[in-house]
Amino acid sequence: MSRTALRICPLCEATCGLTLTLDEGRVTGARGDRDDVFSKGFICPKGAAFPAVDADPDRLRGPLVRVDGELREASWEEAFDAVAAGIRPVVERHGPDAVGVVLGNPNVHTVAGALYPPVLIAGLGTRSLFTASTVDQMPKHVSSGLLFGDANAIPVPDLDRTDHLLLIGANPLESNGSLCTAPDFPGRLRALRARGGTLTVVDPRRTRTARLADRHIAVRPGTDALLLAAMASVLVEEHLVDLGDCAPHVQGIAELADA
Repeated sequence: MSRTALRICPLCEATCGLTLTLDEGRVTGARGDRDDVFSKGFICPKGAAFPAVDADPDRLRGPLVRVDGELREASWEEAFDAVAAGIRPVVERHGPDAVGVVLGNPNVHTVAGALYPPVLIAGLGTRSLFTASTVDQMPKHVSSGLLFGDANAIPVPDLDRTDHLLLIGANPLESNGSLCTAPDFPGRLRALRARGGTLTVVDPRRTRTARLADRHIAVRPGTDALLLAAMASVLVEEHLVDLGDCAPHVQGIAELADA
């Protein structure tokens, strides 16, 4: 007997609403939830592929251990014993940093993923930590940490009310925006232009997003910092900096002007 379940897609930060069809515990259909106040029925191909992902015959549904060179299914007790037997001698012989921890993207989208890895990493005492973020949006975490004191305090642009949107090296028509937390990013960009707003894209490639833009600035690869420095120079030299109510919370303007 089939039933419908309303869920939020966990595959990226856009948090699109999903309408799932369930048959005897299996996901057999996925479409956008048109009543979702945020995504309004939009989903990307990842969300639409939910049934195939759920029913993938190669999907891991339990732990595996390697015995005589072959992987076989095991209980969780066996798996944890194998981990302990493998890790302890390495730590005792080479130190905790010899153990590398690799965290995948889904850890960000579950409560368990946010709670337990820090405890495990602290218990191991290793500094050898690698995540999907280290090859994805780590510069955003670094800049947010330096600007706001918290690497996870990532600002979200008000796409629905902005007049001029500047995208640097981003291609949300392909990625759906991710860290911007904006489902139907393409629709939001079209709405921006329909209300008279301006879209500027800085990217060496003429991406799908760049083709939609009012202005595409095709900088040479690796020159983003030079472009931003030039913009900062114009702001300072032409006296265009007006912090307004933000002034008490901002430091470093004088140092920036000197630089």
